Amino acid sequence: MRGEDPGEGKDGEERKIEILVVDDHEVVRQGLRLLVAGEPDMAVAGEAASGKEMLRRIRERAWDVIVLDITLPDCCGLDLLEEIRAERPGMPVVIMSMHSTAEYADEAMARGAAGFVAKEDAAAEVIEAMRTVVGGGRYVSGSPPGGGERRC
Repeated sequence: MRGEDPGEGKDGEERKIEILVVDDHEVVRQGLRLLVAGEPDMAVAGEAASGKEMLRRIRERAWDVIVLDITLPDCCGLDLLEEIRAERPGMPVVIMSMHSTAEYADEAMARGAAGFVAKEDAAAEVIEAMRTVVGGGRYVSGSPPGGGERRC
């Protein structure tokens, strides 16, 4: 079942971690696809540009991990966490956002995200976050600076 350790595939090969990337900016989705392409144990298996599209994608199938932006054109990614939990309990979500304040990270984790990475962080942080949450852990990159207001 997705949302658990990927383990071995049907042919005895290591199955890749299948990622759903949810961000309204195509350049971000493409960048993550390129980043993940360099990882032999991972694959971006799907993309969504809106909350509505993401909900359709998670109803179609399970994913090992969702990388979810906070700011989407039709909703707030933080608000989607509850719907993801209802549709796919146990499916880990890493929030990746331009909002790098501790307030956003704390709120994301309190609402059910398994990880939080600021878009300004190093690419290696995103990879580490995905591996950590797929393995059942929690991940918050660095120590986001305090302050700021929740705006979505």
